[in-house]
Amino acid sequence: MALQLNQELQNKYPHLEISVLKYSDAMKDNDSKRIDSEFFKKEYLNFKNLLINIQSEYLKNIAKFNKRYPQPTYDENSNIKVINSQYIRNEFIDYENAKTGYGKIVPREAVLVNSTGVGTLGRVNINLLNFDFSLDNHINVIVVDKRIDILPCFLMIFLQTKFGQFQIEKYHSGSSGQIEIYPKDFDNFLIPLFPLEFQQQIEQMVRESHACLEQSKDLYREAEVLLYRELGLDPENPLASIEPHSGSLNISVRPLSQSLNATGRLDSEYYQQKYDEIERVIKSQKFAKLSDLVNMQKSIEPGSEAYQENGIPFIRVSNFNKFGISDTDIFLDFAEFSQTIKPKKETILLSKDGSIGIAYCVKDDGNFITSSALLHLNIKREKQREILPEYLTLILNSILVKLQAERDSGGSIIAHWRISEIEQILIPILDISIQEKIENLIKQSFTLRQKESELLQTAKQSVETAIEKG
Repeated sequence: MALQLNQELQNKYPHLEISVLKYSDAMKDNDSKRIDSEFFKKEYLNFKNLLINIQSEYLKNIAKFNKRYPQPTYDENSNIKVINSQYIRNEFIDYENAKTGYGKIVPREAVLVNSTGVGTLGRVNINLLNFDFSLDNHINVIVVDKRIDILPCFLMIFLQTKFGQFQIEKYHSGSSGQIEIYPKDFDNFLIPLFPLEFQQQIEQMVRESHACLEQSKDLYREAEVLLYRELGLDPENPLASIEPHSGSLNISVRPLSQSLNATGRLDSEYYQQKYDEIERVIKSQKFAKLSDLVNMQKSIEPGSEAYQENGIPFIRVSNFNKFGISDTDIFLDFAEFSQTIKPKKETILLSKDGSIGIAYCVKDDGNFITSSALLHLNIKREKQREILPEYLTLILNSILVKLQAERDSGGSIIAHWRISEIEQILIPILDISIQEKIENLIKQSFTLRQKESELLQTAKQSVETAIEKG
């Protein structure tokens, strides 16, 4: 009866999306008793029917743990990383940049799902790391029951598929950026129980991708070690190589001609010894100002009123780190913004607002637009035999430039690094043979990252195909 009425109404009002359900059906898997139209989108109902028509089970029946941990305590003296939702990505867990502290330790092979915030909600990964870490309380932790024939790696991939993501979209609540999904909602997720042999194939791809990622990190680390050793710094702790010895006073005495009159700054923080020391290290080599090496271009800030669901991808600092660019859910109108600058191959993107001083060298011509918080740097034609793009990118991400950014940047709430200051960054120019070794290591590293991404994408597509074919 409901199906017949649904079809009749749809025929009568073809411009509307109509779903007619019995009250009893509408209340299934609906602990919050929601009756808003968003919860009953036809797309959601169609996806749910596909899962019902194959052997599926509710997550509450296959998980022995489905909760969030209490908020940890942050402490820079701890050796335990605390991962927040910013650092959970579909491709990797960015533990290197996380702060440290104390909290409940995450069990190995626990599936981790970002559960709050526009842009971060719905990211999924799994703990395959070989060290202890904790989480903040915006990440849901799912541990499968070993007595059930479901593998954690398969569950992670399923939740990344459109069939996992539609359930996250369906059950989340809130607005104005404060969206959230709760453990009780995950309980109602339908999870396909495919044959163990198929799940093991998916697991093998996930584990192989993780191995590629770890090899990639090792190669990138080799490039960093080579750079710091050439500059005479300790690769294990380059900052310790230049900071004043413990117990010594951090004093800098300067006349006005070498302080206020030269820099316009009179605050003590600007004249810390470590900043002088890093300049000494750089100037002990051949060096140049960044503005002498590259052409800089600003992008645009169209404003939130220009955002739409389809069009040219719009990349902000939150979609960006030194290892690449993540997917965005914000797009701009193609016709209106088609002439806006897009990064070319080997363009270096550099963040100047928010998380300042992050650089990424674009691997291929990009079909996307960046926000004005990201500068586009292109090595000048006459300097292309003097400095290599991947080498320059590594320098921009190193302690050498981070200290210069720390010294120069301002802003009490959101950090801001002025272009006039960025132009004055000092860049050491090592022998081209050393640069080539560094660039080769970085290129190998990114090749492995690409393989890791392709393996995860293949696993996700395999699961989606299996569901669609029933």
